Amino acid sequence: MADTPDPPVNADERPVDPTPVHTADLPATPVRDRTIPASAWVEAPHELRTLGDDLGGVDAGYKRRLGPWLLWRAGPARRARARYLAVLADDTSVQHTFDLHPDGSGDGIGPSGAHHTRFRTWKEDLVGRPPTGADG
Repeated sequence: MADTPDPPVNADERPVDPTPVHTADLPATPVRDRTIPASAWVEAPHELRTLGDDLGGVDAGYKRRLGPWLLWRAGPARRARARYLAVLADDTSVQHTFDLHPDGSGDGIGPSGAHHTRFRTWKEDLVGRPPTGADG
């Protein structure tokens, strides 16, 4: 009888793993069994550590790598206000944010300088453009 993997845990129900982690150790693919909080990332920039301050003080959680970017989210996965921060792995001062609204619309500037109202196009901008500057 073969072992079957446990099903993924809902993003908002994953246990928080406070084990310190360095940039090189952040996984490329989504973490499905736990949440790596921003407070555990040793090299986390101040902007990430305070990303959720106006969203009830929630600690951002690591989502995945997108090309050269590290993607983090503060706030719930669905039907609520949340904020994403993409941080350039090799230069954490280069960052882009995307605010997601409860109705699914959003607001953010990508590395191309383009304004995005859809999360998907913002992520595509991250993957499709070389990193330049920061949005603020």
